[in-house]
Amino acid sequence: MRIATRESPLAMWQAEHVASLLQAAGYATKLVPMVSGGDTDMRPIDSGRQVGVFTKRIQQAVLDDEADIAVHSLKDLPTEVDPNLVLAAVPPREVVEDCLVSQSQWTIATLPDGAKIGTGSRRRAAQLRYHRPDLDVQPIRGNVQTRLEKLRVGEYDAIMLASAGLTRLKMDDVTRVELPLDQMLPAPGQGALAIEVHRDAEAVQKMVSVLNHIPARAAVTAERTLLAALNGGCLAPIAAYAQINDGILSLDAVVLSTDGTKRLDESRSIAFDPSQWESCAKTLADQASESLASRGARELIHDTRS
Repeated sequence: MRIATRESPLAMWQAEHVASLLQAAGYATKLVPMVSGGDTDMRPIDSGRQVGVFTKRIQQAVLDDEADIAVHSLKDLPTEVDPNLVLAAVPPREVVEDCLVSQSQWTIATLPDGAKIGTGSRRRAAQLRYHRPDLDVQPIRGNVQTRLEKLRVGEYDAIMLASAGLTRLKMDDVTRVELPLDQMLPAPGQGALAIEVHRDAEAVQKMVSVLNHIPARAAVTAERTLLAALNGGCLAPIAAYAQINDGILSLDAVVLSTDGTKRLDESRSIAFDPSQWESCAKTLADQASESLASRGARELIHDTRS
């Protein structure tokens, strides 16, 4: 099974992880590394650039029969679905929290006044500004190693990263503080992997389906359905996290203005039936998105693109 992936160290780890899962299920694998537009264009990612800068090249590899499957960080995958591709599996999810990386192990509360913080995410930037309007939040690009080097040489006082990336790369020596979810809610799909397959490749879909983890799939479906319903895309300052506990699927979401001065919060839950996981997830997301929309979420999202 040919696995298309970006060439960054984290993307390669993710592809190798999926390969090991498939090998354990009895399938031979081969990695097909690709360079995405997001890997070569280091401009800040904003509303003036296309979504999917990290995913289009490896999706195209599947469409052109250069690969059988594509492995993505799910949070990078646009909610606008290519009709010729299908999300065939979501393996068990890694930790979803964000972390604040600094030599001094600062928390959001203990950061010095006016500290320069690097993040490539509008969602993280808006939540930082909500808690600390005095911070100098600046864009940062590059893979995990590049960003850590920029911190080391003093370009930033601290940077923000997903804890999952550091965990997967076994960077236990990186000094950081994991941020609680009530301070920093993650991006929809954060910590999860997406395995895409050509819609016509039914045999491949069946093989890959053994990796599908229903609790993770239901959670990320709720998060992404909410994102799509609000026309958020992956660039808007929207955070969402769903989880299943004691037979209950819950969803927490927040929509913010870019400067963090406006914030809408929403929390919903529903009884979870694993045999009807998709229906449960979408019903919950629809309820949450309708509530947020009734309070002006779509207008707030539209303003962030202006």
